[in-house]
Amino acid sequence: MAGGQLRAPAAGADIPQHVALRTTDVDEARAFCRRLYYGPLQMEPVGDPGRFHFAADVVRLGAITVGEVGYGTDIHLSIAALETSYHVLVPLSGMLRSWHRGALVIADPTRAVVYRPAGDIELEWPGDCRLLSVKVERAALERELDAALDQQVVSPLPVGASFDLVDGPGRTWAALVRLLLTELRGPDGLARQPRMAARWRDMVVSGLALTVEHPYGEEPAGLQGPMRPRTVKRALDVMHAEPWRPYTVSELATVAGVGVRVLQESFRQHVGIPPLTYLRRLRLDGVHAELSRSDPGQASVSEVAYRWGFTHLGRFAGAYRERFGSSPSQTLRGRS
Repeated sequence: MAGGQLRAPAAGADIPQHVALRTTDVDEARAFCRRLYYGPLQMEPVGDPGRFHFAADVVRLGAITVGEVGYGTDIHLSIAALETSYHVLVPLSGMLRSWHRGALVIADPTRAVVYRPAGDIELEWPGDCRLLSVKVERAALERELDAALDQQVVSPLPVGASFDLVDGPGRTWAALVRLLLTELRGPDGLARQPRMAARWRDMVVSGLALTVEHPYGEEPAGLQGPMRPRTVKRALDVMHAEPWRPYTVSELATVAGVGVRVLQESFRQHVGIPPLTYLRRLRLDGVHAELSRSDPGQASVSEVAYRWGFTHLGRFAGAYRERFGSSPSQTLRGRS
């Protein structure tokens, strides 16, 4: 176990504060998360307690708190309304399920999840999921967006529940956060100089303001351009929010606000596969992740498949084997 204590910086100084913890003690890990992130946080292991191994590196820098966090075993997290902050989780490995304001988001290395200050949060966090946890003070993000738009914005901001990490600004922002954390962990990096640290902090806040979706005026500058248009993102967002729903192409086109042909062509250009093919892969990946961490004595392939929207088990099994090279039952038994 390695730990550290946060020390208050001198007034007005942008001095990074780095603290790390490695522990197998659940209470110690819980106290660490409450101190660094949120007081009203409940964390309980639901996987093998013998595999619990909390590891976190966290840096506070003015209005932002950035950390790389993992638990080693499956856990359940409950957090009351954040109130004073916006928060982003960026999985580096694995996948997690997040409920916030009545919406489910499946987050993985291709998609980040975003939390507004209002609304309780529930997380199912598997042991193989390690992620970047980014807390941004509410006033800092709202000031940034207000200045960028040159108009008054409501508080809290009605930001989107997730954003893409594969293309465009989301990928760049996540890379910036990861580089900042790497630099601030070391004792002599350029980012540890107060003036440089302040500029890094401002880039993280302004970059997030340009990355998250919001209803004000035109699309954020970082989301414009040829990478993935808003119509595609709308369809992707609803699929990630409720992947088990029996969407048709017509329903997805209605959500996107375009015709079926336009949606199909947009997916061909910007995603590389048709919408329903993407949805099937999303479901298959969700089944695979759930079977991989499930107890064979407590779960069945059919139950998991139905939960992810597969109603024809024969076709499901064939598609699963084609994607992963093994059967669902082999995954459940831990053989793939």
